[in-house]
Amino acid sequence: MKRLFQVTAGLLLLAAACKPLKMDVYEKNLEIPGHNWTYDYQPSFEVNILPEDTANLYDIYVNVRHTDAYPYSNIWLLVGTRYPNDSISKEQRVELPLADINGKWHGNGIDDIYEHRVLIQQKALFNKPGTYKFTFEQNMRQNPLPHVMNIGLRIEKAGKRP
Repeated sequence: MKRLFQVTAGLLLLAAACKPLKMDVYEKNLEIPGHNWTYDYQPSFEVNILPEDTANLYDIYVNVRHTDAYPYSNIWLLVGTRYPNDSISKEQRVELPLADINGKWHGNGIDDIYEHRVLIQQKALFNKPGTYKFTFEQNMRQNPLPHVMNIGLRIEKAGKRP
C-alpha cells in the first residue's frame, strides 16, 4: 500500500511538472568559453511567454560574472531581441556599469570572483505570447574580452499591466 501511494504521488508530481506555469522569474546563465568572450560567441536565451504572461510587466536584467582581473569598469553589449513569429531581430546597445569611479566593483564578490545583476529594462511588456529570443554580443574594443566567466538573462515579474 505504501509503495502504491509513493507511485501515485510521483505520477501526480510529474503531471504537475509538465503543465506550463505562468512566468514569475526566468533565469539562465551561460559560461563564456575559456573566460575570453569573442565577438563571434553570441549566447542566446529563449523565453516562452504564455497568453496569461502578457497581462504583466517585467524587469529584465543581465547577469555578469567575472574575475577581479577584468580590466574595465563596464561592459557594452549588443542585446538582440527576436519576437514570436518574427525573423527580424531588434538590436539595442547597452552599457553595464560594473565598478564605481574608484574601481570598486558594484556586484557581490567572493574571493576574486564578482557577480552583477544589472537592470537593462524596467516594466517591459510582452505583448504577444510565444517564444522570445534574446542574444548578447560583447561590444567592447577588445576582442577577445578577458576574464568574463558567465553571462546570463534574468526576467522578473514586476506587477500587472495598467
